[in-house]
Amino acid sequence: MSAPNGARFQTPTLRADYASVHVDCPAKTNLTLHVGERREEWGGRHALETIYCGVGIYDTVTVTAKEPGTGFSLDLAGTHLGDLAASTSDMRRNHAVLAMFAMAQASGHEPDVSISIEKRIPVAAGLGGGSADAAGTLLALNALWNLNWPVARLREIAAALGADMPFCVTGGLALGTGFGERIKDLTASDPRIEHAVGDLFADAPSGDGVHMLVGAYLSQLSTPEVYSTFDVLGAGEGDLNELQHAAVSLHPRSGVAIREAQQAGATSAFVSGSGPTVIAVVPDDRVREATRAAWQASGAVDRIIDAQAPAAPLMRAE
Repeated sequence: MSAPNGARFQTPTLRADYASVHVDCPAKTNLTLHVGERREEWGGRHALETIYCGVGIYDTVTVTAKEPGTGFSLDLAGTHLGDLAASTSDMRRNHAVLAMFAMAQASGHEPDVSISIEKRIPVAAGLGGGSADAAGTLLALNALWNLNWPVARLREIAAALGADMPFCVTGGLALGTGFGERIKDLTASDPRIEHAVGDLFADAPSGDGVHMLVGAYLSQLSTPEVYSTFDVLGAGEGDLNELQHAAVSLHPRSGVAIREAQQAGATSAFVSGSGPTVIAVVPDDRVREATRAAWQASGAVDRIIDAQAPAAPLMRAE
């Protein structure tokens, strides 16, 4: 599953009598991430300015109607579930479940649905997997319940749930401000993209996007811990992601993976969001294989995932 260069989510024409709706919702990364001051009115969150980019690693969210009065259910599947698989995990706090309750409250529907999530996006990795699941749930319920609400309304609901979620509703490329929840969609040719990341997208074949290697880990990083470390260390010199210095200090293997990708010829290599995942933008097959070989030889990452960007949600119903 991949999306074309500059991809944006487009709501398909849907009937009113679906039993199930499936949404393949992509991961996100931050091509740039400037971290400002803490704002008490935002619950202690930092002010952010970021360029979001959808990454073609997809969780699949399936929402199915249940008999009235039977309530909701949640089923998670996948090879790498991380803390989500822990017996102590409170499923009522799962991002997708919170999104379901928010949509039910906003629309007046009873939450009599089953939610099934096939996890492929690494957990607690700086790739927005939980936000993608929430966004997929919003999109699926919007269709299942025949609401046909516009993106702006879905983003308003998403913004009350988390910083990345309004972006994940559409994926593609976007400027995020506020604490990350205020979204302005961008195209690959937008001058702000070139100003921030140079010609990253300029040489991509039309409709093909850029190719990435995603270096993932079995270990996880706590986003609050990364921000707390940032408050002490600050940003690293020249880092487009200002959380990178903090993330690497907590997870040094990420720094090794970045250096090896750069030495192999990657156009760009950086920590994704709050980490520990590393993104390497690879311009051709030679650099992709050189980066892959370097990571495998050194053990700098635990898993290597091929992806394209930008990516957008994909929806189907039955």
